[in-house]
Amino acid sequence: MTSDIELARAVKLKHIKEIAARLAVPEDDLVLYGKYKAKLPLRLISPEKVKKSKLILVSAITPTPAGEGKTTVSIGLSLGLNRIGKKAIVVLREPSLGPVFGIKGGATGGGLSQVLPMEDINLHFTGDFAAIEKAHNLLSAVIDNNIQNKKNNLGIDPRTVAWRRVMDMNDRSLRKIIVGLGGTMSGVPRETGFDIAAASEVMAILCLSDDLRHLKEKLGNIFVGYTYDHKPVFARDLKVNGAMAALLKDAILPNLVQTTEGTPAIIHGGPFANIAHGANSIIATRMGLSLSDYVVTEAGFAFELGAEKFLDIKCRYAGLSPCAAVLVATVRALKYHGGADLKELAKPDIEKVRKGLPNLEKHVENMKQFNLSPVVAVNRFVSDTEEEISVILEKCRELGVPAAPADVWGRGGAGAVELAELVAKAMDGCKGGFKPIYEWEWPVEKKIEAIAGKMYGARHIDYTAKARKDLEKIKSLGLDKLPVCIAKTQKSLSDNPELIGRPKDFVVTVREIEIASGAGFLIPITGDIMRMPGLPEHPSSENIDIDADGNITGLF
Repeated sequence: MTSDIELARAVKLKHIKEIAARLAVPEDDLVLYGKYKAKLPLRLISPEKVKKSKLILVSAITPTPAGEGKTTVSIGLSLGLNRIGKKAIVVLREPSLGPVFGIKGGATGGGLSQVLPMEDINLHFTGDFAAIEKAHNLLSAVIDNNIQNKKNNLGIDPRTVAWRRVMDMNDRSLRKIIVGLGGTMSGVPRETGFDIAAASEVMAILCLSDDLRHLKEKLGNIFVGYTYDHKPVFARDLKVNGAMAALLKDAILPNLVQTTEGTPAIIHGGPFANIAHGANSIIATRMGLSLSDYVVTEAGFAFELGAEKFLDIKCRYAGLSPCAAVLVATVRALKYHGGADLKELAKPDIEKVRKGLPNLEKHVENMKQFNLSPVVAVNRFVSDTEEEISVILEKCRELGVPAAPADVWGRGGAGAVELAELVAKAMDGCKGGFKPIYEWEWPVEKKIEAIAGKMYGARHIDYTAKARKDLEKIKSLGLDKLPVCIAKTQKSLSDNPELIGRPKDFVVTVREIEIASGAGFLIPITGDIMRMPGLPEHPSSENIDIDADGNITGLF
């Protein structure tokens, strides 16, 4: 079978100025990064056009560890919409090097539904992740410098510092570290650690900012810790937010690239959905809506994770509402939730598909709780049988939900025409906006319980002593009216990755609640979720190589 990277290389790329011309963007407005990548200036965003254009959200059922092809379907759907005469663009997140070198591999779609140049996008792209790392770690360095100095310090109690460091790599050995060793000239020893860059609050801030001024303000609102006399310290108190914003002056601009069919694509920001809010930037989405009539965008992982945060956090901050919502389902994921072993997912098994359908049904229910009318896309894999796909389509008819197979990997936009027509019909019937699951003014506990109860199906929430103490701190800081961004495993509707299918009557345990006051949300951490992932036994990096001519292989 031809690999994704071979299919990508078979495409004759157009110069990025040709792609921009399709959006009526003059060449002089492009910030060029070579022939095939460019950044777009924020002045191209039109608030009037944003209100008129239509937003399409793509989410998924609970995935297998390898994912269900949400990005591929999002790209394919945008291609399909263009094929039926709609001016459409796909707006996506940037890939993190953690998954690229870890278990999932690249995140630029697959087959004939990709964004290009896939090697560049999957690796360093335009340097946005590097800029976020630098801005984040600048604050880390300034905090430790302030603690170290006897003069011009804020009296920060190092035991209360909540700010960690980040790097864009899966490295479990850095989860907990000691800094400041080596004597008095090397800093004050204290315990800290690393998170992956996709979980950085700076990443979230970039993705939830309106412009550079707003970005600088939000960076200043980052909570750092307390002084010895129990006064809260924020990044603005360290006079560092201006320098952090300066490091992000280019990273705030969204990136323009192209698809395998030569249509425009915008890629910007990359927070994970299991440990962050899982959506591309507000700026990128507004840019897409300004330059096109239809925008296809995705939210990370399954609906109860990324899509819930997309709606309850991103859309409410941005004043956006999707006109259509697509739920990606796969035969292999439903077999997995029906009890099939991961190694057996390619083998036909209609009964396992049927047993896994309650997971699909729950996600459909969740979409309807937001007052959204779902369209199901059955993302076709080469191992799927017609009988297995028919079982899913039959269930969707029973639920009264329009559904279509999507062969976007094998056929590109041609494999998404039926899906595009269903989505276009759903958009024509779009009435009003979505209904949030909770109100921001509610107590923090009530917000957590609303999400866990309505979205996950939990019976009860258990708070550890640490989480209870965090709740008191949040209230004392006056931050209890912020929305919540629950960190939870993506492998289950519950906080236990072993509970597949549609678990019921389970208890969700909140271990602690982190404060992301700069981003503008609180992060209840459940189960054993880690904000710094580890590499698998055989990481994808084992397959990646480069030859003497600079040709990269192994990026799937």
